[in-house]
Amino acid sequence: MAVKRFVSWNVNGIRACLNKDFYESFASLDADIFCLQETKMQEGQAELALDGYHQFWNYAEKKGYSGTAVFTREEPLSVSYGLGIPEHDTEGRVITLEFDKFYFITVYVPNARDGLVRLDYRMEWEDAFRKYICELDKKKPVVFCGDLNVAHKEIDLKNPKTNRRNPGFTDEERGKFTEMLESGFVDSFRYFYPDLEGVYSWWSYRFSARAKNAGWRIDYFIVSEKLKNNMKDAKIHNEIFGSDHCPVELEIEI
Repeated sequence: MAVKRFVSWNVNGIRACLNKDFYESFASLDADIFCLQETKMQEGQAELALDGYHQFWNYAEKKGYSGTAVFTREEPLSVSYGLGIPEHDTEGRVITLEFDKFYFITVYVPNARDGLVRLDYRMEWEDAFRKYICELDKKKPVVFCGDLNVAHKEIDLKNPKTNRRNPGFTDEERGKFTEMLESGFVDSFRYFYPDLEGVYSWWSYRFSARAKNAGWRIDYFIVSEKLKNNMKDAKIHNEIFGSDHCPVELEIEI
């Protein structure tokens, strides 16, 4: 087994991010698998020159919205897109790569939105996604990553009390995250740093939030319980700009 470096980044529009030192950041992180969420593009709107990587894209039907991508040095055994459920598979939110010893998934979880207008749909989506990863986990261990659009605990955002019923910090969303972990999965960052405060992966563009480090930790690497002892480290690269999110990383022997 070898130690692999996996990276995930919500780029909030890859075409814009390409003009903000994306290639420099990509090269510096030197990942074996590099994932994007919120690519906000359709097929043919941009071509990424990433020598040595196989590229897989899942586009939303709606233009300029959502979307995911995976770049991997090792060619996967198979690739699938979505959850296999039509009502959940029009927004380009999931890509699954099968490798010899594990499944790797990138995911962009739906946002409950202002006024929580999409919270009910979000709950349905969470149940479907949890069932999906649990079924895969019966066959091979699972590593999944992405913008999960939830701060799990109060430690995971700067202002928990004032955000209590805001999208991404409702009791319902946090409860689904707990339910997922209790199904046999581990939050890699909290595994290594259970009490570390003030480390976030997303900051609003408003109110100079990033300069004040008034952020949220909503980007994750989650691994099957059976792989937790293989993990070597988890990192949040808040030194990297180019999006309102920063990249997150997992090092794992696999």
